[in-house]
Amino acid sequence: MTKVSVIIPVYGVEKFIGKCAASLSAQTFGDAEYIFVDDATPDASMKILGQFLSGKPDFAAKVRILRHKENKGLPAARNTGLAEARGEYVLHCDSDDYMEPDMLEKMYSAAADENADIVWCDWYLTFSRNERHMKEPSYTESSDALKAMLGGAMKYNVWNKLARKSLYEDNGISFPAGYAMGEDMTMMLLFACASKVCHVPYALYHYVKMNTVAISWTPSAEKYEALKHNVTHVTGFIRERYGAAMDRELAYLKLDAKFPFLIMTPDRERYRLWTEWYPETGRYIMRNKSVSCRRRLLQWFASKGQFWLVRLHYYLVCRLVYGIIYR
Repeated sequence: MTKVSVIIPVYGVEKFIGKCAASLSAQTFGDAEYIFVDDATPDASMKILGQFLSGKPDFAAKVRILRHKENKGLPAARNTGLAEARGEYVLHCDSDDYMEPDMLEKMYSAAADENADIVWCDWYLTFSRNERHMKEPSYTESSDALKAMLGGAMKYNVWNKLARKSLYEDNGISFPAGYAMGEDMTMMLLFACASKVCHVPYALYHYVKMNTVAISWTPSAEKYEALKHNVTHVTGFIRERYGAAMDRELAYLKLDAKFPFLIMTPDRERYRLWTEWYPETGRYIMRNKSVSCRRRLLQWFASKGQFWLVRLHYYLVCRLVYGIIYR
């Protein structure tokens, strides 16, 4: 057994995988294995990876490459890696992102020192010309962290969390194969089963916002249904363990799941979907102080049918501020 298994799904990342692999080979932590899962990528990603490994024999000795004969999607690729992982802990790295050199060392040290089931860190939201340090809150109780993720105070992203592999195995947790949109919610299932958790207050992961092939950039009815499937699964899983104790936070999760309908390209169909999805959550819109006032107001406008204000927000904020001024 090794201490950490890093699982890296590969699909359509020929422009990014070189930097990702370089950041993994530069890790200061020695006792790790790196499992690349080729999800039948149609581009030159695996060729580029192979060329990189040929020049890094010490790193290549720690690498295993698993292959899908046909594309199965991101959750299935993560599951393939999990099935073969030998590490005490598992960390997922997306192949269009990259890590700071001391990420594994800092996170495993925290896990060992605290005997933690899960450790998470801060991260960078990285654009073509700049990046933002995204700070995460600190908790020691898994239930507090879970409430924060459901409410939006803490991100449930898969790639900045080191989790004990036994959490997956002992609780029958896997990624939702065939339902890629929202698959990161799987992290909340792990927190629902964890005991000790801890936070490393350093930005150690770079989430790169430049890959236009990424799944979140191409909304479709199929992906909407996948998102709904994952919300339903998480809701059932958490209610089975906590009863009604987290119903308020689960309502916050549902509001968060449908919020993108209000900030994507203005479209009556998406506004209709926002109205139809989880209408029972309307009374919770202004209660969640973990999200910005602007976000709450936007949802409140939508709940009152004032979609002209939602549309105005899109052009002034989504297009102008984030699309032109800050990118």
